[in-house]
This record gives sequence, C-alpha cells and structure tokens, in this order.
Amino acid sequence: MADKSHPPSYKTDFLQSCLSAEVLTFGDYTLKSGRRSPYFFNAGLFHRADLLRSISTAYARSILDFIAHTPLSIDVLFGPSYKGIPLATATVDKLAELDPDRFARVSYSFNRKEAKDHGEGGNIVGASLRGKRVLIVDDVITAGTAMREAIDIIRREGGELVGVIVALDRMEKMPGGPDDDDGSPRLSAIGEVKRVYGVPVLSIVTLDDLIGLLRGMGGEKDMERLEEYKARYRASG
Repeated sequence: MADKSHPPSYKTDFLQSCLSAEVLTFGDYTLKSGRRSPYFFNAGLFHRADLLRSISTAYARSILDFIAHTPLSIDVLFGPSYKGIPLATATVDKLAELDPDRFARVSYSFNRKEAKDHGEGGNIVGASLRGKRVLIVDDVITAGTAMREAIDIIRREGGELVGVIVALDRMEKMPGGPDDDDGSPRLSAIGEVKRVYGVPVLSIVTLDDLIGLLRGMGGEKDMERLEEYKARYRASG
C-alpha cells in the first residue's frame, strides 16, 4: 500500500507543473458557485506540449494505479466538450504508450455542442459509444451539472459508464444556495456522482495533496488559507 505521506512522483510532478505554469494559483477568487476560494485551477492552460504531456501522463498513471488493484475494463475515453477533448485524446495516447498490451486499441470520443446535420451527422466525434465501456476524462467536477450532461450523452448513445477521472478533487461540499455557509454536511459533487451512478470517480490529486505539497515547500500562508477553506466547506463524502 502506498504511503500517503509520500505520494507517487507523478502526483508531485503534476502539481509542480501546475504551479510553474500558473495553472494553479493562489489569491482571492470568486467561483461560479459564489464561494470565495483561496486558490484557482485552470486546466485550459495546459495548452503547451510539455504541459499537455504532464497532465496526460498523470491521468494515465492514475488510471493504471487504480486498475492495478481494481478490475476496470475500458473501451473508450470520453472527453466532454470543450476542455475534456484534448485531455481524453492525449490520455488515450499516453495509456497506449505506457501499457500497449492493454490500451493500444482503446479509443477516444467526444461530443459536439451542436449536432451536425450533414456528412456523418450526429453529436459524437471519434469512436461510437454504442455497446462500449466508457471512462469520462475531465478537469474538475464542481456542481456536477456538466458531468450529468456528459453521462446522459453516453447513455443516450448506448454506452456504459464505467468511471470518471478528473485532475483535481476539491473535496468540498456541493453549493447549498443562500445557506451555503450554514455548516450542514453535504456530499461533494464527486460523492454525488458516485452515489447516483455507482461508478468510481478517480482524481490525479486532491486538495489534501496540494496542502501537503505546500507544507513541504514551506508555503505556510497559502497552506493555512487552504486549511481554513477546507474546514469551512469540507464534504461529508
């Protein structure tokens, strides 16, 4: 069993890439939910070749770590448009490089925002999802709305959802409307996906991993602000 005090090197390498490229920044940010967050993660900044290689390697290593102890068969990696598209395509390539016997014939697929009414038509680009075991690759799950839409697409196209992987698990409870800060326990959006759909939801890193990295780097001020945020919005599951 891995020592949680010393995470795998790919997790640390991924977080270091996030920090050096300012994909992950610290400050005072207002999220879509209205919460004030001391950090912000923008996976859209992984547009440079070396950074895309970093995140695809981290996704692939996370998947391989999981299936090393839990059976999971995958036919297609699905990237919800738009951010999920490069993430899924780069990850399927990295999986085939790291484990060609198992992943050389795994496909990618993604959805169009608007259905195409000419040529091959339809909403799906890449592999057909019909009868396929599908793993969703995305950056984060915040409120869960976009994830539910992606799952609906997969089911409508005849695919079987077998899991989800995201880059960052914020470990925070779902927004609660006007009484968001009432202290009541709630599941995270990731916890809700697990509960409703009964599939594993993996992440490259969590908020705890980030706090641990900052502790090792001596980033006391940012670490304390993240600890306070975690205590305030920590999910019940």
